Amino acid sequence: MIFNPASGRGRGRNRIPTYLALLSRHLREFDHSITVSGGDEARLARMALEAGAETVVAVGGDGTWSQVADQVIDWPGAARLAVLPSGTGNDFGRNLGLSYNEPEDAVRALAAGRTRWVDIGRVVSLSVADSQNQTPRVYRSRYFLNLVGFGFDIAVIDAATGARFLKGAPLYKVTALLQLFRFPGIHGTVASPTHGTRTGRHLMLTISNGRYFGGGFPIAPDSTVDDGLLHACLIQDTGPLRRAALFNRAERGRHVGAPEVEILSDQRFTVQFPEEGAVPRFEIDGDVFVSASHIVEVDLLPGALEVVVA
Repeated sequence: MIFNPASGRGRGRNRIPTYLALLSRHLREFDHSITVSGGDEARLARMALEAGAETVVAVGGDGTWSQVADQVIDWPGAARLAVLPSGTGNDFGRNLGLSYNEPEDAVRALAAGRTRWVDIGRVVSLSVADSQNQTPRVYRSRYFLNLVGFGFDIAVIDAATGARFLKGAPLYKVTALLQLFRFPGIHGTVASPTHGTRTGRHLMLTISNGRYFGGGFPIAPDSTVDDGLLHACLIQDTGPLRRAALFNRAERGRHVGAPEVEILSDQRFTVQFPEEGAVPRFEIDGDVFVSASHIVEVDLLPGALEVVVA
């Protein structure tokens, strides 16, 4: 068990006693560690795998789960991932039938040990965590469980980082509403082998492995984590009032079919931004990264990870 007390803007710390009590009730034995700084999730996961752990449990939100999964996927031995929700968005957990509001159900699912092989996304091109301060900065490829996002998505995460009073899914929704009137949009080209290229000014570009993002928005309503495809959602930029209408529809998955929205499904996508601008920042499962170039390449590894499901 790897607990991230910083997940969910501190909600993760309050969840630790609850989860430890539930785990003691439902499991015979387990080991646990608690992160103390950013990036500890990956280090602790690696230590657990080297010690022979067959199941590594990430307790946090999408960012925590993604960092742990990044180690499990590359591990040469047999290992599986389990997640317990205590984060802000918890979107990948929704894809597995796990709810933040039902911690005992999540622990029961862990104890039952029912698993499913899911697809894993990969940002093939090089990037570095936006928060990484070490010199030199280490650029590399990255795996993702749920989603890569550009544009409006990043503006919301930046705004949420500075928010003081909200937590959980409401944090995303309130900050997103504010950014509908502030975000300037992005210009870029999306390409895939099946669909060719799409160039224009966009409010947001997302490439999903799962159905949900942003604390429960079904951005790719027909997506499942084992369908063998990535699903790119392209939302053209428009005025603030139309943005608000699209936001309202997206909350219920009804944005699909709007004239400004296109969903493209493929196993590989390339997103290119103008050379004269700054290199793109994008999110991977809720954490922000900086690309090494103006081109971001994303592909899919079908059935690459065994996970515990409800």
